[in-house]
Amino acid sequence: QVQLVESGGGLVQAGGSLRLSCAASGRTFSSYNLGWFRQAPGKEREFVAGISWRGGSTYYADSVKGRFTISRDNAKNTVYLQMISLKPEDTAVYYCATAPRLSEYEDAYDYWGQGTQVTVSS
Repeated sequence: QVQLVESGGGLVQAGGSLRLSCAASGRTFSSYNLGWFRQAPGKEREFVAGISWRGGSTYYADSVKGRFTISRDNAKNTVYLQMISLKPEDTAVYYCATAPRLSEYEDAYDYWGQGTQVTVSS
Protein backbone atom coordinates (compact mmCIF):
# COMPACT_ATOMS: atom_id res chain seq x y z
CA GLN A 1 0.00 0.00 0.00
CA VAL A 2 1.09 3.52 -0.77
CA GLN A 3 -0.47 6.70 0.53
CA LEU A 4 0.00 9.90 -1.45
CA VAL A 5 -0.92 13.37 -0.24
CA GLU A 6 -0.70 16.37 -2.54
CA SER A 7 -0.34 19.94 -1.35
CA GLY A 8 0.63 23.36 -2.62
CA GLY A 9 -2.35 24.15 -4.80
CA GLY A 10 -4.12 27.47 -4.69
CA LEU A 11 -5.24 30.53 -6.59
CA VAL A 12 -2.67 32.38 -8.67
CA GLN A 13 -2.77 34.98 -11.42
CA ALA A 14 -1.79 34.16 -14.96
CA GLY A 15 1.97 34.29 -15.30
CA GLY A 16 2.47 33.28 -11.71
CA SER A 17 4.09 30.22 -10.18
CA LEU A 18 3.22 27.40 -7.82
CA ARG A 19 5.05 24.39 -6.50
CA LEU A 20 3.05 21.27 -5.80
CA SER A 21 4.28 18.59 -3.46
CA CYS A 22 3.30 14.96 -3.17
CA ALA A 23 4.31 13.24 0.04
CA ALA A 24 4.35 9.45 0.02
CA SER A 25 4.23 6.86 2.73
CA GLY A 26 4.03 3.13 2.62
CA ARG A 27 6.32 0.98 0.56
CA THR A 28 9.77 2.22 -0.34
CA PHE A 29 9.34 5.51 -2.11
CA SER A 30 12.55 5.30 -4.05
CA SER A 31 11.48 2.11 -5.79
CA TYR A 32 8.64 3.48 -7.89
CA ASN A 33 7.99 5.86 -10.69
CA LEU A 34 5.74 8.85 -10.17
CA GLY A 35 3.50 10.92 -12.33
CA TRP A 36 1.42 14.06 -12.13
CA PHE A 37 -1.96 14.22 -13.80
CA ARG A 38 -4.62 16.89 -13.88
CA GLN A 39 -8.33 17.06 -14.48
CA ALA A 40 -10.10 20.24 -15.49
CA PRO A 41 -13.87 20.65 -15.05
CA GLY A 42 -15.75 18.72 -17.70
CA LYS A 43 -12.59 17.16 -19.10
CA GLU A 44 -10.84 13.84 -18.79
CA ARG A 45 -7.83 13.44 -16.58
CA GLU A 46 -4.60 14.01 -18.51
CA PHE A 47 -0.93 13.28 -18.03
CA VAL A 48 1.22 16.24 -17.04
CA ALA A 49 4.66 14.93 -16.11
CA GLY A 50 6.43 11.80 -14.94
CA ILE A 51 9.72 10.92 -13.28
CA SER A 52 11.54 7.64 -13.02
CA TRP A 53 12.31 6.01 -9.69
CA ARG A 54 15.87 7.28 -9.67
CA GLY A 55 14.92 10.63 -11.07
CA GLY A 56 17.12 10.20 -14.09
CA SER A 57 14.27 10.32 -16.59
CA THR A 58 11.51 12.88 -16.83
CA TYR A 59 8.64 13.25 -19.28
CA TYR A 60 6.23 16.07 -19.94
CA ALA A 61 3.05 16.71 -21.82
CA ASP A 62 3.63 19.07 -24.73
CA SER A 63 1.29 21.60 -23.13
CA VAL A 64 3.59 22.09 -20.12
CA LYS A 65 7.06 21.61 -21.57
CA GLY A 66 9.33 24.48 -20.67
CA ARG A 67 6.99 25.68 -17.93
CA PHE A 68 6.69 22.74 -15.52
CA THR A 69 9.49 20.80 -13.86
CA ILE A 70 9.06 17.52 -12.03
CA SER A 71 11.61 16.46 -9.44
CA ARG A 72 11.86 14.14 -6.49
CA ASP A 73 13.63 13.94 -3.17
CA ASN A 74 13.79 10.30 -2.16
CA ALA A 75 15.21 11.22 1.24
CA LYS A 76 12.02 13.17 1.93
CA ASN A 77 9.68 10.75 0.16
CA THR A 78 8.38 13.65 -1.86
CA VAL A 79 7.89 14.50 -5.51
CA TYR A 80 7.45 18.08 -6.68
CA LEU A 81 5.92 19.85 -9.61
CA GLN A 82 7.28 23.35 -10.11
CA MET A 83 4.96 25.34 -12.33
CA ILE A 84 5.84 28.71 -13.82
CA SER A 85 4.20 30.98 -16.39
CA LEU A 86 0.85 29.56 -15.41
CA LYS A 87 -2.09 30.01 -17.76
CA PRO A 88 -5.83 29.90 -17.10
CA GLU A 89 -5.95 26.62 -19.03
CA ASP A 90 -3.73 25.08 -16.34
CA THR A 91 -6.65 25.31 -13.95
CA ALA A 92 -7.44 21.80 -12.74
CA VAL A 93 -7.21 19.37 -9.87
CA TYR A 94 -3.69 17.97 -9.87
CA TYR A 95 -3.02 14.39 -8.81
CA CYS A 96 0.13 12.43 -8.20
CA ALA A 97 0.27 8.69 -8.73
CA THR A 98 2.68 5.78 -8.71
CA ALA A 99 3.36 3.36 -11.54
CA PRO A 100 5.43 0.21 -11.99
CA ARG A 101 6.42 1.61 -15.39
CA LEU A 102 6.43 5.24 -16.32
CA SER A 103 3.60 6.01 -18.72
CA GLU A 104 1.42 8.85 -19.93
CA TYR A 105 -1.63 6.61 -19.58
CA GLU A 106 -3.46 6.69 -16.28
CA ASP A 107 -4.33 2.99 -16.45
CA ALA A 108 -0.65 2.29 -15.80
CA TYR A 109 -0.82 3.98 -12.40
CA ASP A 110 -1.89 2.08 -9.33
CA TYR A 111 -1.95 4.42 -6.34
CA TRP A 112 -3.37 7.95 -6.44
CA GLY A 113 -3.53 10.91 -4.13
CA GLN A 114 -6.69 12.88 -3.44
CA GLY A 115 -5.65 15.84 -5.56
CA THR A 116 -4.99 19.52 -5.00
CA GLN A 117 -6.81 22.35 -6.74
CA VAL A 118 -4.90 24.82 -8.89
CA THR A 119 -6.80 27.83 -10.15
CA VAL A 120 -5.20 30.34 -12.50
CA SER A 121 -7.07 33.60 -12.97
CA SER A 122 -6.73 35.71 -16.10
